Amino acid sequence: MTKTDPLLTSSYHYELPDELIATHPVYPRDHARLLVYNRHDKTITHARFDALESFLPEKCAIIFNDTKVIKARLYGKKESGGAVELLINRPRDAYLITVYIKGRVKEGTLLHFDGDLSARVVALHEDGSRDVNFYLRGTLIRFEELLPILEHVGHIPLPPYLGREDNSEDEREYQSVFAAHEGAVAAPTASLHFTDELFDAICSKHPHAFVTLHVGSGTFKPVEAEIITDHPMHSEYFDVSSAALELIRSELPLLSIGTTSTRTVEYHVRSHDVRGEANLFLHPNNPPKRINHLLTNFHLPQSTLLMLVASFVGLEETHRIYQEAIDQKYRFFSYGDAMLIL
Repeated sequence: MTKTDPLLTSSYHYELPDELIATHPVYPRDHARLLVYNRHDKTITHARFDALESFLPEKCAIIFNDTKVIKARLYGKKESGGAVELLINRPRDAYLITVYIKGRVKEGTLLHFDGDLSARVVALHEDGSRDVNFYLRGTLIRFEELLPILEHVGHIPLPPYLGREDNSEDEREYQSVFAAHEGAVAAPTASLHFTDELFDAICSKHPHAFVTLHVGSGTFKPVEAEIITDHPMHSEYFDVSSAALELIRSELPLLSIGTTSTRTVEYHVRSHDVRGEANLFLHPNNPPKRINHLLTNFHLPQSTLLMLVASFVGLEETHRIYQEAIDQKYRFFSYGDAMLIL
């Protein structure tokens, strides 16, 4: 195999100057840059995000992900006094929550947080995750009871590559204007570019609907297997609304806002499930079947998200587009600029 083999993980490596990693959001959010790639003639156009409507096909329906980011990061202490940092990943059931913990713990370890909140470690997993139960003033609580507590004692779970603590700006900007259903521990970042005004303007001209996919921390996990198909794809909870089902079953071309909306629709197309656990891995050898156009950000090297982009445009064109974005000094990753694939 060569470095241009789409099944080779190393084929998805690229060099990104550190200064192009966006550590803070653009304000206003729709003033981010927009790279428009047309697959028919392979042209690249540079624009600003608030010009999005002028590039959309006249007949095009839009699928948004209305998940809402929770304050999933907690700072606390073990009973021994040692500091710990806990990142909620997802609930396994009403009481059992899978998390990641910085700091050595063992089964039975009790962790204390602000607001009389505590967590007991009940299982350790080989992938580094831990299962915990949460307690409020010593009483076992359900995940939905935990969510309002996190609003007061938790922190916005910024991606680790931002290299900074969260602040009040992130509470507002690391959330889409149409976020509705709590459960994500990472934002569906293509959605972050929409202002209320732009969202309303786009939706007034195009049929649209929502799916929900609660983005997990696995979205940041790099592919470590040499062959991409050996990568154990993470799963995330999803729900396809009846309005979204109607659009999926229609003849209209579909634009998905973000990789998360794409994976949700494409998982449904393959499984016919309308809710449950989605673990679809899109790549050049497993391209989309229903989504026609994609709006997304610029993604980490060797990530499943970059491989999803390549499932739309191919590996060679992915590298060409990304090199153009680097040459033009686009901002990368969660708070970075956007790309529209037509």
